[in-house]
Amino acid sequence: MGSAECLKEKIFKGNQITREEALRLYGEPLEEICRAADEIRQFFCGDKFDLCTIINGKSGRCSEDCKYCAQSAYYHTPAEEYPLLDTDEIVRQAEYNAKRGVLRYSIVTSGRCLDDAEVDQMCEAIRAVRRKARIEVCVSFGLLTEEQFRKVRKAGASRVHNNLESSERNFPNVCTTHTFADKVRAIQAAQAAGLEVCSGGIMGLGETAEDRIDMAFSIRELGIKSVPVNMLNPIPGTPYEKNERLTANDMRRIAAVYRFILPDAAIRLAGGRGLLEDKGEGAFCSGANAAISGDMLTTAGYTVETDLKMLTELGYKVAL
Repeated sequence: MGSAECLKEKIFKGNQITREEALRLYGEPLEEICRAADEIRQFFCGDKFDLCTIINGKSGRCSEDCKYCAQSAYYHTPAEEYPLLDTDEIVRQAEYNAKRGVLRYSIVTSGRCLDDAEVDQMCEAIRAVRRKARIEVCVSFGLLTEEQFRKVRKAGASRVHNNLESSERNFPNVCTTHTFADKVRAIQAAQAAGLEVCSGGIMGLGETAEDRIDMAFSIRELGIKSVPVNMLNPIPGTPYEKNERLTANDMRRIAAVYRFILPDAAIRLAGGRGLLEDKGEGAFCSGANAAISGDMLTTAGYTVETDLKMLTELGYKVAL
């Protein structure tokens, strides 16, 4: 019995794998890892698939220097710039996505965090969405306080998105205007406010396999069950514009190993999926069981209709 099979049986018995085991697993033959990961996904999650869309609720001129991001004010990129969208537009797009069968709708804003007035404005929009559309509302408003998160929850949001982005070791290479610890504090504040948290990272930032695994263990320690796995889209004008793109097999391996570390999580292919010729299908057969559909913040993705057709063919049922 190979390493992947042995670790799968360990997980089936209710045990967790260690960092050392995960590191060894990462170097095992790809097809063995992926096959076992898909069996773990089936065992813990069944055929449910969590599909969400996002709206860029505030774009550009971000004060942070994240090296991958087209919206940072530090870099010269073609990203669109505009203030908070009004409630009517946010509701319109929520209703549009709900009618297409999308389960979750996330409002994402640029910047370190929204101020109190902006939080109040977004709470008004969240309440309007919950009144008018049959869809869950998620938010990505940056490094808010627990009090601000409580307002967001009271307005009707159920989940906060806040990516760790990379490992604690590698984070200073990615961003210097806030820290990994700042991210963790915001995540814990959201959890203290009674919100679910969605947090993952971006692959292809120059990190090592150890960094990828360490981030997954940080996520496990925080008790997070929705984990976006983004693939860097090297955007001209950013410091990472010349980074080599990962392959579909790279993403399959990452998704599979994450399934071993986070057996009952929604492992979500997110930004960068539009670069994959197979639309992420390989990863969806290798442990991943969630996705962001439609366009990303500043790059194109796949349509909801295309994704729903593929997921049906793979035997998934889109459900919360």
